[in-house]
Amino acid sequence: MRIPRTRLAHFLLTVVVLAVGINGCGTGTPAATGGPPAAGTSEGTQPTGTITVFAAASLKSTFTKLAADFEAGHPGTKIALSFAGSSDLVTQISQGAPADVFASADTKNMTKLSDASLVEGSPADFATNVLTIAVPPANPASVGSFADLAKPGVKVVICASQVPCGAATKTIEKETGTTLKPVSEESSVTDVLGKVRSGEADAGLVYVTDVRAAGDKVKEIPFARAAKAVNTYPITAVRSSKNKELAAAFIAAVTGPAGKKVLADAGFGTP
Repeated sequence: MRIPRTRLAHFLLTVVVLAVGINGCGTGTPAATGGPPAAGTSEGTQPTGTITVFAAASLKSTFTKLAADFEAGHPGTKIALSFAGSSDLVTQISQGAPADVFASADTKNMTKLSDASLVEGSPADFATNVLTIAVPPANPASVGSFADLAKPGVKVVICASQVPCGAATKTIEKETGTTLKPVSEESSVTDVLGKVRSGEADAGLVYVTDVRAAGDKVKEIPFARAAKAVNTYPITAVRSSKNKELAAAFIAAVTGPAGKKVLADAGFGTP
């Protein structure tokens, strides 16, 4: 039986429309997957799962925000954070602690892991920081300079020498010819700041970012020679990581434009 031309034409047009509609609903296109893949992932995939980031104590406020922003932009991911002095974190990683990413407050501690072949690739420098003096709001010891920290009766707290902020303190002592006699040496810069905030110390040497984060809980006494001891912060994936794609994606977020803005807003400098 012969089909009228008008009915045949209508049938063929319907087939074409259905074919186009089916193709348009397919998966795997940029529109369907939400744009290009995240850094460190294969094309067409997004990072998933959980990683643990070991970061220097001075990065606590910034990395907490960066992790939250990352999770919000990458559903299905979880960034667990562990903060401590860089030297303590190096010891933990060297002893097999399950870290995926390490962010150090100096290159010296990062080099220890690199030399031991415990990190993945070459670390990327992403921030810098310098020391400043933190005192209680009332400044009970009337500290006005770095030299004042060595005056009799001034209770000063510093970081231990193996910690980046402690190594920077030693450099400033040499540069200024000042010998400090601290009442306490702490394992992290946040512990130093804690003693100043609680009134246990008249002054403490911390990073400028720590004073900014503390707000009106402490008062800053800047000193010019602080620029003689600039700490550079590197970040890299740990070789034993079980989720290198997610680790690479988070590192890309820290070192990218959004990460740089968060760090700059907190007072960090650029490498």
